[in-house]
Amino acid sequence: MNSETIPQRIHAIVESFSDTPAQLAKTGKTTETSFQTITYRELWDEGARFGVGLLTLGIGRGAHVGIIADNRKEWMVADLGILGIGGADVPRGSDSTKEEVSYILSHADCTAVVVEDSAQFEKVLSGLTDKSLVKLIIILDDSFGSHPNAPTSMQVFGLREVVERGRKELEKDPKKFEAAVALGTGKDLATIIYTSGTTGEPKGVMLTHESFTFQVDRILPILGVKHRDKFLSVLPVWHSYERAIEYVVMCCGATIAYSKPIGKIMLEDLAAVKPQWFPSVPRIWESVRAAVIRNVKNQSPVKQALFNFFLGVGSRFADTRDQFLGRWPRYHHHWQLPTTLVTALPLVVLGVLNSIGQALVFKKIHALLGGEFIAGVSGGGALPGHVDKFFRAVGILVLEGYGLTETGPVLAVRHQKSPIPMTVGTLLKDIEFRIRDEETGNEVTTGHKGELWVKSPQVMLGYYKRPEATEKVLKDGWLNTGDLVTATIRKEIRIVGRSKDTIVLRGGENIEPEPIEQKLLQSEFIDQIMVVGQDQKYLAALVVPNFELMEQLAKERQITFIDREELLNNSQILEYAHEQVQHLVNTKTGFKSFERIFKVHLLPRAFQVGVEMTQKLSIKRNVVAEIYKKEVASLFDAQDGDS
Repeated sequence: MNSETIPQRIHAIVESFSDTPAQLAKTGKTTETSFQTITYRELWDEGARFGVGLLTLGIGRGAHVGIIADNRKEWMVADLGILGIGGADVPRGSDSTKEEVSYILSHADCTAVVVEDSAQFEKVLSGLTDKSLVKLIIILDDSFGSHPNAPTSMQVFGLREVVERGRKELEKDPKKFEAAVALGTGKDLATIIYTSGTTGEPKGVMLTHESFTFQVDRILPILGVKHRDKFLSVLPVWHSYERAIEYVVMCCGATIAYSKPIGKIMLEDLAAVKPQWFPSVPRIWESVRAAVIRNVKNQSPVKQALFNFFLGVGSRFADTRDQFLGRWPRYHHHWQLPTTLVTALPLVVLGVLNSIGQALVFKKIHALLGGEFIAGVSGGGALPGHVDKFFRAVGILVLEGYGLTETGPVLAVRHQKSPIPMTVGTLLKDIEFRIRDEETGNEVTTGHKGELWVKSPQVMLGYYKRPEATEKVLKDGWLNTGDLVTATIRKEIRIVGRSKDTIVLRGGENIEPEPIEQKLLQSEFIDQIMVVGQDQKYLAALVVPNFELMEQLAKERQITFIDREELLNNSQILEYAHEQVQHLVNTKTGFKSFERIFKVHLLPRAFQVGVEMTQKLSIKRNVVAEIYKKEVASLFDAQDGDS
């Protein structure tokens, strides 16, 4: 059998490692921290039965099948079955609104849809304006009983029913699924993933099997993943980043355990699974760091001083070590030997102190990760510099990656053996790239900022039924990522912002909000932030405070209050927030005078996934601006009344 498609790759793994655990999943029959094991053979057989079951129901090659469900072992069963028979799936999380689901299923021409449970079933039925389009609904939760609301034109089955149909058909023709899998090619459409981007209407990104296999072949050597390595999964599987991770796991005989991005559950599962790998988004790494810092602040002054001392030692050791080894961003050619000689002696001294710090102070942090940890992989957004620095200091390897849905998504990730800090590493092998000036379109030289354009087999075919939108970003095979980057002399890429997120002040100053926001998130008082100021004289910010710290601050300053919201407009609290902002963003900390934040508005609740944030925890700037347009306007009311 060929190895051009994802099912063909998984089939090869099944042939070699049939008894290896493919998935570790919790079920209703297990305790909170125990997992059911599904081997590669069991996963393949279940996927085969499901795929053949779909064939008996008239769903075959070329069909578009929606999947409205969250992470669970059956998700991969459905995915394998659909892709194996030559279909393409159209996934979305269960937190999607009925309007989103209706739009996506209709726009993607889905004739069948797999839903997680009764809630998603009702959502699909109530949301669909044209119920004649979807002919078949399959419910993963088999405890759901009758379906009285389904129209007569629509067939409704539980997962077990479809699998049973497939089992009976395979008894007659045992090779039916493998025959369908063998027909697949790398150019076949594998999925249409609708972006839940920060701006604009969702667009259906068409990705082929080659998009994923291209990444798998190049990511595995970079990470050094081995057969039977375990991954802990906390990200939504329908998203392209987690999807790519799942395929990396499945195509090398590793194991994936499904958890949730909830502190208590995640930590318990890390201890139980003892994973080697933990892919997540920057926000999760920020939360882990913040939790450690908060815990330290509750310790005695001596322990706090000890932690801070060794954190400083660890940070200096990490920087010195990487400079000694030549693992440092370089924008100019220079001889490495002088740097090696200069850093050799400090490295020895710092190395001794760092070893003491790791043994006395940081071993507890390592223990939280299960004890067999190799590395975390951070994707779905830029890893804030202070977070990256923290984990390097405590000796935990976090490999920052980069990509976008339109590239399936991984374009780059730091090499496990030689990670270069402050970069996402070099682009994957065989990706062509250009960095172009935003205004002129001319290529820029090393170290200069510009828009990143890429050309690669992994790039999307285009946006489904959106040729105009496709033409805006895809020209002659070259994709404009919309990301502003710089490149080192060794072609490592550093992400510095988003071109479409650029804020332009009235004075013509162009400002990237993301570096400012990342700097301000270093404050424990600030949980979430969005910088605003388009077409204004100055910058301001919407801030979601750490409500626990805000209340603690009020008590320390003897501020009386009835509820949390009363504190948001308290002059002392606002003054403290302003002080935090001014302390972190000023000319002495590396920012230009026009990049300072002049006003702050405290918000009463956190940004929520599915409302103000995407599944990968990026802020939907246009949505936030609309929801809080009065608050934003109030930040600029005091400006002079000129145009």
